[in-house]
Amino acid sequence: MPTASRAMTEFRLFRGADRIDALSPADRAYAYGDGVFETMRAHRGELPWWDRHWARLRHSAPRLGLILPEEDQVRAEAQALLAGEDAVLKLILSRGEGGRGYAPPAQAIPSWTISRHPLPPPAPREGLTLRWCDLRVSLQPALAGMKHCNRLEQVLARAEWDDPDVHEGLLLNTDGELVGATAANVFMLRAGTWLTPPVDRCGIAGVCRQALIDLADIQVRPLNAADLARADAIFLCNAVRGILPVARLGERQWAPHPGLTGLRRRLGSSHPAFAGLDD
Repeated sequence: MPTASRAMTEFRLFRGADRIDALSPADRAYAYGDGVFETMRAHRGELPWWDRHWARLRHSAPRLGLILPEEDQVRAEAQALLAGEDAVLKLILSRGEGGRGYAPPAQAIPSWTISRHPLPPPAPREGLTLRWCDLRVSLQPALAGMKHCNRLEQVLARAEWDDPDVHEGLLLNTDGELVGATAANVFMLRAGTWLTPPVDRCGIAGVCRQALIDLADIQVRPLNAADLARADAIFLCNAVRGILPVARLGERQWAPHPGLTGLRRRLGSSHPAFAGLDD
């Protein structure tokens, strides 16, 4: 049986390879959002998608000029912190300490943090209820795809509602194209084909999103609000919660779609935390 997650969040902080007691106020991730992060689903203390998360980190860090810590040390510390549990693990990589001003220091020592968090509550079996957010996501190809630490657009979008019956909000970019949800990627089914929007100008290249693209016949195509209104089915996904079917968006409602069963089974074969969720 899976182990139950401890309720308390626990952190470990590092500067380079050395463990430290506290994050410096001069840390650039704190001061400027100058860093990237990964959020992972642990299953019985293991991280089945570790290679996928580290690959994205390895791709993102050079784009910002960040230095990666040693992978073996990070993974060993993460597994020690998880201690065999089902949990959420968050890894934050910062450029490190720097003085006042935007110019990055020439020889910064990176800092990184790992933290263990309880699993989120299960999604409602009938599916999620979504809303459209008023905020429009800006276009910035230099940052597109990566999980950089500046998430103010998502913070402001999530602050738009406090209705407990609304589970997520969908975001369009400034050109009116679908980006995703505040904390998930979006997929829709139309005429037997699964579609998801590109993330080359904005948005996050989700690990779960990529796993599904690798596992199934999914097309990446620009989409808009009108496309979603005509969808035969919609689901969200992220690396912590897997596939989340959508039941309602505005006035449009969807019954559970049989096309999701195969996708969930394939995802469960890739990450055991998501196995059996189609039953």
